[in-house]
Formats: sequence, C-alpha cells, structure tokens
Amino acid sequence: MRKAVIDLGTNTFNLLIVEILESKIHVLHNEKEGVALGMGGINAQMISPEAFERALNALKRFKGVCENYKVSCIKAIGTSALRDAKNAADFLNSVRCEAGIEIEIVSGSREAELIHKGIAASHEFDEHALIMDIGGGSTEFISADQSGIQEVISLNIGVSRIFQLFELSDPLNESDVLKIEQWLDGHAATFFDNRKENVLIGASGSFETFYELIHNESFPQKNKAVEISIDHLRDILEQIISSTQEERDQNEWIIPIRKKMAPIAAVKTRWVLRKIPATRIFISPYSLKEGVIFE
Repeated sequence: MRKAVIDLGTNTFNLLIVEILESKIHVLHNEKEGVALGMGGINAQMISPEAFERALNALKRFKGVCENYKVSCIKAIGTSALRDAKNAADFLNSVRCEAGIEIEIVSGSREAELIHKGIAASHEFDEHALIMDIGGGSTEFISADQSGIQEVISLNIGVSRIFQLFELSDPLNESDVLKIEQWLDGHAATFFDNRKENVLIGASGSFETFYELIHNESFPQKNKAVEISIDHLRDILEQIISSTQEERDQNEWIIPIRKKMAPIAAVKTRWVLRKIPATRIFISPYSLKEGVIFE
C-alpha cells in the first residue's frame, strides 16, 4: 500500500509518500514547497487571492506526484491558516474540484497530538521533555514523558503572524525584539509558569535550519532525533537575530521560505529557552506528517 500525507502549513506545504509493506514503512518521496498560504491575509483571517492560487497550484502538482507513484490514499491536513480563514470552505471546495484532494482541517490540540506521534517515533522519552513545533500560523507545545502526553497547547504565535503584524527593522533592533517578546508573553498566558522540562525537542522545520547553520551541513537523513549543544544553539540564535536580510539571502543553509522570518523564529526559540530549565536540546526530523503515517 502506498500512502501520501500532505501537511498544509501556513508557510510550507509538505508532501510525504511512503510504502507500507509487512507493517514496515519505506519513504519513497519527501519534499516541501514554500507556498506562504498565510501571507497577505492571516491576521485578517483570510486566504489572500495570491496565496489561494499558489496553494492550489502546489496541490495540483503534489497530486501529479502522487499519481506518478501510484498512491492509493492521500491524507491532506489543514492547520492554522485554514483553521482561522473565513474563506476556508471556498478553498477546500476549489482543491476538491481542481486537484481532487480532500482536506481535513484539524484543531490545534489534534495538530499537537499528531506532532507528538511523529516525534515519539524518533525519540525515546527517558526524560520529561517539551516539544516545540514552530509554524507560520501557530506554535504547538507538547509536554511529554515515557507515559505519553502530559499537557498540550497550540498558540497563535506563528512566525508569519508576527512578521505581518509588526513593522520590524533590518536587522532587528532591541525595541523590535522586546516588542515581539512582550507579545509572546501576552499570548502564552500561564503556560510557561513553573515549567520543569529539562529537554527541549524541536520538530523539524526551523530547527533543522538551526542545525544546518551550526554545522554548515545538511540535517542528517535518518529516523532519529539528533542532540545538539545548547550553547551552540544559543550562539546561532543570537547570530540569526542580529543578521540582515541581505546576509540571510546569501546564506545557502537557510531555505527561501525562511529567509525573511528566521529572526522571528530565533527570537521565539530563545524566548522559550529562557522560560524552561532545559539543559539538553534534540531536533527531530519528524513532525505532523509522520504522525499521520505512524498513527
């Protein structure tokens, strides 16, 4: 059986195609496209006409890839941008009619559950950990240990929301950073009060970029979470926060969709590191789409 999962993220669409043989999963195809579904409308709770067209074209192409691989089942998951969009029904109908794909829009808590399933397939929880999945529209935090999920929260603090909400300098200045951090504090409520997790697990995405900037090499292509030095992570976050757009544009280790918003992701990650007593950092290659497969 060949199965495909499409994760319709607010910034990036991810396509994973696997073959399931004798209960074993073999990856046949894995790609991402920077669609920027939330650009131009997420804070107004709309999918803009331009984003609508980009997304539809990407999904038509993904459908063609699935047909080439003779996929028997496509599972498409809509997340933050579609959860909030007033014109989500129009988008789903267009995708159904023009690309032949049915999209399921999941709640923030369901998204977090699927992220945990993906992470759990790549990491053994021998210590209490906090999973962080940096999205364009939302960011999911999952507190988990060996017994499973202990607490989850999905916050509408995605990097695309912040990027479109504030007028920010290039590079970010102290006032910009303070403004973002205060905004994050206001949206996090009491979730970060008295947290005790000693481990932070970053779910693919921006965290893979952090790894590549630290090591100047591609993130390892394997099915296990990778531990990195917390000091190295802190250093690279500071570098990203102080970087200019021109510097990021010229940096081969930052993919195009992240070049504009990398400093915001870095500010948010540093903010989390200041909220929890983490001494160890892991980066998982898995997230929502793998969670759907392993479920």
